[in-house]
Amino acid sequence: MNYKIYFTKSAQKFIEKQPKDIQLRLYKAIYKLPVMGDIKQLKNQENKFRLRVGDYRIIFTIQSVSSVILVLVIGNRGDVYKRI
Repeated sequence: MNYKIYFTKSAQKFIEKQPKDIQLRLYKAIYKLPVMGDIKQLKNQENKFRLRVGDYRIIFTIQSVSSVILVLVIGNRGDVYKRI
C-alpha cells in the first residue's frame, strides 16, 4: 500500500536547516515508512510512532483509512519528546 506523506511546518523547517547529507538521510528514512526502519509506538499515545534515524527521532502518525502518514516532529533524541 502506498502512503501519502505530509509534513508539519516545524518538521519541514527542521529538515531544511540540516546539512544536505542529513536531509537526504532523513528523507530516505521517511519515504520508506511504514515498512522499514526502527519504528516503535509511543507509550500512552494511541496513534503516534517514532522512527529512529541515528541521533534523530521522527514522530509521526499513520492514518490507515486515508493512507496518509503525517510527520509531526523531527529533532534530536533528547529534545523531540518534549515537543509532543
